[in-house]
Amino acid sequence: MDVQGIHVPLITPFGEDGRVDGAALERLAQGLVDEGAAGLVALGTTAEAAALDEGEKAAVSEVVGRVCRERGAHFTVGAGSNDTRRTEAEVAGLEADAALVTVPYFTRPSEAGVVAHFERVAAASRVPLIVYNVPYRTGQTLSRATVRALAAIPGVIGFKHAVGGIDADTVALVGEVPLYAGDDVFAPALFAMGAPGGILASAHLGTGRWVELFRAYEPGLGRELSAMAATLFAEPNPTVIKAVLHAQGRIPTPDVRLPLLAAGGPARETAVRALAAAGDTRDRTYALIGETGQTR
Repeated sequence: MDVQGIHVPLITPFGEDGRVDGAALERLAQGLVDEGAAGLVALGTTAEAAALDEGEKAAVSEVVGRVCRERGAHFTVGAGSNDTRRTEAEVAGLEADAALVTVPYFTRPSEAGVVAHFERVAAASRVPLIVYNVPYRTGQTLSRATVRALAAIPGVIGFKHAVGGIDADTVALVGEVPLYAGDDVFAPALFAMGAPGGILASAHLGTGRWVELFRAYEPGLGRELSAMAATLFAEPNPTVIKAVLHAQGRIPTPDVRLPLLAAGGPARETAVRALAAAGDTRDRTYALIGETGQTR
């Protein structure tokens, strides 16, 4: 399922009488898709879903789903709680393209418990799941290993990644699993790193500009450059950079001065491969250095 692009987690408009204004919601949803939003999310945090009764939730979901179907946009519904059985029942009845399901909050289960929760929910769901990873709301931080384990669950198609910044785990994971930008302020940086899109409340406003920004990045290039950069710091800087420059024939030796030691061959060759994967296609003969230390 192609869910790339800007997805807007919709607000719920209220009329002067305090009731949900379905007509205003429909106009808003139509306008956002017409401005280029790839999809809409109903009943997320931005929708004040916790303050809507079941009838209001059904009405909101019906309006947003209908607009998405009419305009060919991706339709996601927010779901989930810190009760696995309740979450299973909720996703089992959804009619949407995907469900945005939060990591269990407040209870703070173990990471193994989080994985078990999503295994059960994915098995019960009739639609694919996007895991909403937002530790400053859930109180639960997920390790890289747990994110990878969640990504491997059949039916999990991505993550709304809202961890409060661009940390080392983000850099490592963005090239491995579909991380959709969920922190609006950091979304441009995540796009540059190769994120497949964003689920951004800010995109209610300036929607076309958000779409333009996302489309400006060459798909995958940021991911490849980020991965390449990581290989250059596998050993103390600037040892790997000098080793690669030497392998390219651009400097006479890879030597550094103590207390630094020259980078080992595996680090150098890993970096050279990552550089090639990032599309460095200049007409240059890379003179890889053999185990003896001699250029070949």
